[in-house]
Amino acid sequence: MKFYITTPLYYVNGNPHIGHSYTNIACDVLSRFKRLKGDEVLFSTGTDEYGQKIRDAALEKEMTPAAFADMVVPRFRELWKKLNISYDDFIRTTEARHEKVVAQILELLYKKGDLYEGEYSGWYCTPCESFWTKSQIVEGTCPDCKRPVEHIKERNFFFRLSKYQKWLVDYIGSHEDFILPAIRRNEISSFLKNPLNDLCISRPKSRLSWGVEIPFSQDHVTYVWFDALINYITVCGYGSDNRRFKKFWPADIHMIGKDILRMHAVNWPIMLHAAGISPPRTIFAHGWWKIGEDKMSKSKGNIVDPLSMVDKYGVDAYRYFLLREVPFGMDGSFSEGALISRINSDLANDLGNLLHRTLSMIDKYFSGVVPERRGVSDTDNIPGALVYEINNLTSKIETAVDKINFSQALVSIWELINRANKFIEQKAPWKLSKEKKIDELKDMMYDLYEVLRVVSIALLPFLPMTSEEMMKQLGLKKEDADIKKIGFGHGKAGTRINKGSPLFPRIES
Repeated sequence: MKFYITTPLYYVNGNPHIGHSYTNIACDVLSRFKRLKGDEVLFSTGTDEYGQKIRDAALEKEMTPAAFADMVVPRFRELWKKLNISYDDFIRTTEARHEKVVAQILELLYKKGDLYEGEYSGWYCTPCESFWTKSQIVEGTCPDCKRPVEHIKERNFFFRLSKYQKWLVDYIGSHEDFILPAIRRNEISSFLKNPLNDLCISRPKSRLSWGVEIPFSQDHVTYVWFDALINYITVCGYGSDNRRFKKFWPADIHMIGKDILRMHAVNWPIMLHAAGISPPRTIFAHGWWKIGEDKMSKSKGNIVDPLSMVDKYGVDAYRYFLLREVPFGMDGSFSEGALISRINSDLANDLGNLLHRTLSMIDKYFSGVVPERRGVSDTDNIPGALVYEINNLTSKIETAVDKINFSQALVSIWELINRANKFIEQKAPWKLSKEKKIDELKDMMYDLYEVLRVVSIALLPFLPMTSEEMMKQLGLKKEDADIKKIGFGHGKAGTRINKGSPLFPRIES
């Protein structure tokens, strides 16, 4: 099985923020889960470096756009490294491999007659790099970002977007999973009830020279939103490695924020269809993280810096909060108080406490060696709900991950963790020890060890560093991180544990 997932390419006109990290963490979880299942994964991310916004940001710094991009790109790479993002390819739109494919697509569409030259007179939004008609603007502002627009008149090349509107409407209607969640599919279906305007896909060099050159016009560069989307087929070998392209395309998931849905769910599939290329299987547009009810923005000064959060609370705590706090796809409200609450409750009290006290008991009662359990080969004869929960965990997680519902997947894992914590209180191992019920105590310690072993594997896609630390303390090896071993009885009696420090110390706020 192959699995190809992409993040959008991030503009380099500013530093990465919580929204960027949210998208990449989600893609990382899906990629790690697929690898855990044995699938061959291609996970791509990168940076979008052309366009007027980048040129303007560079001018403010008195730098060339190329030098400015080279300065900012390492900040994204640093964040992905710190967040433990396991991407396979990092693409920049200024790379020759990308520009080559952009030129190929432009030539193909031009020869086909789907690109034509015409004069544009209307309103332009620089922050969104979008053209608008008079009827679309609202009191002199962009309908998307609400910032002022300027009136321009110039000759450009246009893509016949309108020609393929009916095809797209029919395609969306017959492919329920093409745009997710359903609220976003309904949003695009509603938008497509109105006639599409043809898409301006160039900018005159007299106004903007920072872009991919149009191969059939020395006077124009490519519109940034036309050029950037093409990265998705560049990464998997279009025009350079036909075998690789056939293997990985169509992409299984384009993961994006909801603010760029229209470009991905309208422009991009039509571009592909016109070029004779299949559309991606799924475009998933997740929600925003807000501060209270306010969207984060530079002007409001309420941007959350992911590097700061990771330095303060740890990478897996940050990952856990974003994945667990709200159903993926919906908007969420970020606060440090809520993050601390999740750390103390879920990570310290539930998971961390279960690991620490279980290993302490194995240390105390059995000199740090996992005891042998009676009847481990016939789990049907073992009483209690722990075995049932362990043996059904994989299917629960798989169902949730297939629906891109990370919070539900984590809920399933925590149900097992919480059941194990209650199991300790109910069985009272200290009493079993005092009453010399050694066989019962052995059974109990093995059962708790099995919970932790299974949890350590199940957490690998979500909290990779925590998973690795748990496996180390449990005396497990790298090859034990196998989804096929999420089941009762795979733990080996006689394994020596390596009890360490608590995973997540409580935070006193």
